Amino acid sequence: MSETNREYAANYRKPPEHTCFKKGQSGNPRGRTPKNLPALLAAALNEKVIVTENGKRRQITKREAVIAQLVNKSAAAELRATKMLIDMLRDVEKKAEPAPEKNPFAPTDKEVVQGLIARLRRNMCNGCPWAARRQGASFEASPHPQDRERVSKHDD
Repeated sequence: MSETNREYAANYRKPPEHTCFKKGQSGNPRGRTPKNLPALLAAALNEKVIVTENGKRRQITKREAVIAQLVNKSAAAELRATKMLIDMLRDVEKKAEPAPEKNPFAPTDKEVVQGLIARLRRNMCNGCPWAARRQGASFEASPHPQDRERVSKHDD
């Protein structure tokens, strides 16, 4: 018998032949999985550390420790820490606040509403001496005497 055809004995440092990789075949054909920066950063920031505050030991995440240090340095009037904290607050507030509402009325809608208001005022003041003066001017410019009385009653 030649050496290549000899019986293969599986023992220490000699795994069974059927479990061995064939010649030219890799053990991991796709290679090592790459880790992206956000995943690495999140994993590192979520690790726990032990801190001592007011004589007591407790576990917090590195993320919490970084924020606590930043706030403490900012409170100690450290200019760079204060600037970083203010920038972070702006970003957080920008993400938290809802988008500004668009005006649901078009300029033509505003003109229609103003026309209706003017027509209602004319109808309310039929035969009133102030009606002619108020048609061209705004309500605030020449208030009706009854309006003054209503306002003064509510002010008291």
